[in-house]
Amino acid sequence: MEQSKMRAQVFVLMAAILWGTTGSAQAFAPQNATPIVIGALRMAIGGTFLLLVARVRGGFKTKIKVDKKLLVIASICMAFYQPLFFSGVFKTGIALGTVLALGSAPVFSGIIEYFIGEKLSKRWLIGTILSIIGCTLLFGGQDSMNVDVLGSSLSLGAGLSYAIYVKVSKKLFENSRRDEVNGLVFFISAIILSPILLMNDLSWVMSTRGIMTTLHLGIVTAALAYTLFAYGLVNTSTPKAVALTLAEPLTAAMLGVFMFNEIFTSVSMIGGLLLFCGLIINSYPEKENVNVKDKMKALQI
Repeated sequence: MEQSKMRAQVFVLMAAILWGTTGSAQAFAPQNATPIVIGALRMAIGGTFLLLVARVRGGFKTKIKVDKKLLVIASICMAFYQPLFFSGVFKTGIALGTVLALGSAPVFSGIIEYFIGEKLSKRWLIGTILSIIGCTLLFGGQDSMNVDVLGSSLSLGAGLSYAIYVKVSKKLFENSRRDEVNGLVFFISAIILSPILLMNDLSWVMSTRGIMTTLHLGIVTAALAYTLFAYGLVNTSTPKAVALTLAEPLTAAMLGVFMFNEIFTSVSMIGGLLLFCGLIINSYPEKENVNVKDKMKALQI
């Protein structure tokens, strides 16, 4: 059981690392490509690709048994996350926007678990607190923070929408095929975001850089990453999965150093180290509490 949980957490970390390439990919996009349009295209390409993959693998041949209410909630949360995150970052700056959005998601996830009666482990608390502090220092040492009330609220909204998406998706994956659920969630999200594509200039998409950027974002950081995340989420608790996705900002920061010659300050280096330590703590599976009576029954068998 512990081996399967460890493998699941590796899948979640791999997904987070792929998500961490999103910023670098956007940097290669043409100048007239706006973040919100890129986010909408990411959903459109990712959702279409996931639907095709599910169909090739034998999905949708029979009537899908899925909780429609949860499906709609997951789709809305995924759709809202894109403009909320990008708008929050635009108004507050990369530092505060990223910290509030990605750092608040594990906190919201923990609050959700607490109110539904789930117990949070000490290991999760320690690892998550370290990761959030590390994320704050990592970006706080690289960029000035612009405290904008609206922008901060948008970033927090992105963190909340992501936390709800993960919780609802985990529930959907328990009773339905993961590839079918992923395809439907992303395709519905793309439909919700489609007005953005109709109201903006998309001529840049047909350039070489535009095609490479959108394909990478849609197929690699959306379709592949969320497929890995879906497989990992089944055997990982929601709070831990959300906490492990903090590998995303760490990946983004490292790519900034190696690809764009960004300079790490001493504060950022300490933040990166704390974030890494928090991820290590959260990457170990929790020990399952086995009842004494269950142990006696096992021995008798």
